[in-house]
Amino acid sequence: MAESAYKEMWEKLNLDIDAHEGLLEVLGKFYGDIYLSQQGRLQGAEYLDFVLSEVHGLRIKELQDAKAQGRKIIGSFCVFVPEELTLAADAVHVGLCSGADAGTEMAETMVPRNTCALIKSFVGFKLAKICPFTESCDVVVGETTCDGKKKAYEAFAEHVNMYIMEVPQQKNACDHDLLRAEMKRYMEELEKLTGKTIGVDDIKKGIAIANGKRKAIQGLNALRKADPAPISGRDALLINQISFYDDPVRFTAKINELCDEIEARIEKGEGVAPKGTPRLLLAGCPMAVPNWKLPYIVEGSGAVVVGEESCIGSRNIRDLVDEDATAKATTVDELLDLLTDRYMKIDCACFTPNDERLDNIADMAEELGAQGVIHYALLFCQPYSHEAFKVDKTLQAKGVPMLAIETDYGMEDVEQLKTRIEAFVETLES
Repeated sequence: MAESAYKEMWEKLNLDIDAHEGLLEVLGKFYGDIYLSQQGRLQGAEYLDFVLSEVHGLRIKELQDAKAQGRKIIGSFCVFVPEELTLAADAVHVGLCSGADAGTEMAETMVPRNTCALIKSFVGFKLAKICPFTESCDVVVGETTCDGKKKAYEAFAEHVNMYIMEVPQQKNACDHDLLRAEMKRYMEELEKLTGKTIGVDDIKKGIAIANGKRKAIQGLNALRKADPAPISGRDALLINQISFYDDPVRFTAKINELCDEIEARIEKGEGVAPKGTPRLLLAGCPMAVPNWKLPYIVEGSGAVVVGEESCIGSRNIRDLVDEDATAKATTVDELLDLLTDRYMKIDCACFTPNDERLDNIADMAEELGAQGVIHYALLFCQPYSHEAFKVDKTLQAKGVPMLAIETDYGMEDVEQLKTRIEAFVETLES
């Protein structure tokens, strides 16, 4: 599609064309420096490069085409929003822009200055009119996973059509009932929005698509146990990020193809770094596009990232909706129960207590052969900053060293982070 046609599309979405072009220019250079400079990338990485190069172009055109066909576009920021139900309503489920400093000064007129970078980012992208995903949405689904988001959504609702989904904070029976009720409420909201009555077969189809996507990434993660590491942490993070933007069926097919290539690479003993390179697990806050700072620094410090314990990582794909029970289900209520069971397993730091997450991180480190863990928290993110202490204690008991990092989307602390991470990697090599 010609650049002029894209520009016309962005104008119809009421984007600030000059500011948006500036963003794409910076994003393109950033991507080139961090991704295209890598040595020994997989051939299948061409898919990742194509999706990123067209993430504000062809993918947005696809969303506009879907809208022209009468389909609705649902935007979300959280893995608790059940994609299965969105798909069951024949709507399109997409992530929104939230991984870079954008419109920060404008955002700080709506949310406190001491708010995490992710929240200020999604507010800033909207106010600066540079996120075509947000502008394409018929509704944005927020959730109550932290106080900062909850209050920011109140301000955000002045600018977009918002729907808020309540997420429990504990895992007692009453909390399960709460999430079950929210599943039904969300389904009914989708029915009102789309005019479609969601039936058993619709939900089963949504579950099959979402499970297929998660299984593809599960397969990828299993292959990352190999030494030498067959894929860089940067590319693996990118795959997880793209899973929130691209068409889920296309994404699944492409990642399965990529896994076939990785298997062949493992058989040949090939990798992106020499065998024996220090292996690290990243754990903590989500890293939305284009937040690639930390894995770039880690992999430039003589280590390789072999796993991501994050919402844009294992937390989003670890658990499937029970497929055997889904096949046997004959009512919508049964399927909503199964969805609730799956989503209640998510170990978001919003839960208290949240011991499952501690165990999951320790298990991931062991399974992936990680010699150390870097715990990543965005500045002013209270849930993950608090849990860093417990994660460290758990890993110490397992003999796994951990480095806790708090940062934001700015680049001012890159040299400081590099110094700390290089020193951490050296301790793993000694």
